[in-house]
Amino acid sequence: MRYRAVALLAVAFGALALIIAPRIGAPAAWADSVVTTIPVGSNPAGVAITPDGTRAYVTNGASRTVSVIDTATNTVTGTPISLGYPSSGVAITPDGTRAYVAGGNYPDSGIVQVIDTVTNTLTAQFNPGSFASGVAITPDGSRAYVTGGVAGDGKVWVIDTATNAVIGAPILVGRNPAGVAITPDGTRAYVTNALSNTVSVIDTATNTVTGTPIPVPGTNPWHVTITPDGGRAFVTNNVSNTVSVIDTATNTVIGTPIPVGQGPLGVAITPDGTRAYVANRANQGDGSPAGTVSVIDTATNTVTGTPIPVGGDPRDVAITPDGTRAYVTNSSSNTVSVIQLDRSAPTTTPTTTTPTTTTPKPPKFGSS
Repeated sequence: MRYRAVALLAVAFGALALIIAPRIGAPAAWADSVVTTIPVGSNPAGVAITPDGTRAYVTNGASRTVSVIDTATNTVTGTPISLGYPSSGVAITPDGTRAYVAGGNYPDSGIVQVIDTVTNTLTAQFNPGSFASGVAITPDGSRAYVTGGVAGDGKVWVIDTATNAVIGAPILVGRNPAGVAITPDGTRAYVTNALSNTVSVIDTATNTVTGTPIPVPGTNPWHVTITPDGGRAFVTNNVSNTVSVIDTATNTVIGTPIPVGQGPLGVAITPDGTRAYVANRANQGDGSPAGTVSVIDTATNTVTGTPIPVGGDPRDVAITPDGTRAYVTNSSSNTVSVIQLDRSAPTTTPTTTTPTTTTPKPPKFGSS
């Protein structure tokens, strides 16, 4: 009788565990939240954070300025840096001493401008070509890759950062190139061609396009970012409201596009590679709600939790090197939202299940 009682008790505890345990395959979610909103200039677009994480540089397209945010206090420090031309994309050199600013989609936007981050002054301006939009810098800091050109004449210019001179002829890519990201080993640059619905891959040793442009199963691919291990590229499809994932070993798209919010633009991945944050440009002057940020679990390539509300028309997102905060530019609100990132293990929604006599196994968070 004693053994029978113990066995019945074990079964009862097993059934209770199944009732309260999260369902295997339930979507994982992190408790991320906006902690403050910072006023900046007019129509903020790009954002980049210094390698030491102490400052965020925000391009204000209509103001023709750059705001510098002290990330310790989340306040703008000093006077906005005046630029002679419009601004959109921004990238900071690995040593943190310079910020390269691309002009964006403005009539006089072919100019690339260079900021000395020690003095926060403009030190150089040069014109590699028309409609300079996106910019990325190699891990060794020796070169900057700038996307641009008109709709039918997409190009990428390579800049020698020691001299700020253009290296060689422009690299021909697809129509209306927008975003650019470089692999952690510096061997390849991935360029989104918005009007071709493709991604071009540039061999940085030869500065030539390698292979055939990668067809993206989405419309208007805009921004691209690479995982810290270099294994995957995440591409936002602005018109399709999705994110495509590319396997960089084979340069093919993995699985089906990931549904996110309306009009995704900027995307950034946490330093540990576990999450991708996508800025959804919901507010486009049509009275729709303010923008959001979707969080993708990169282990399952699924959106987790509820989209995070931010300001109007969010354009770009950057994450601090320690992975604790994300900075999101809100173009129509003229603000930057700061999201505190939950670094704990993700949680799942408990789901009641039918009790059985099988001993429950630990849940696999985020599995399908």
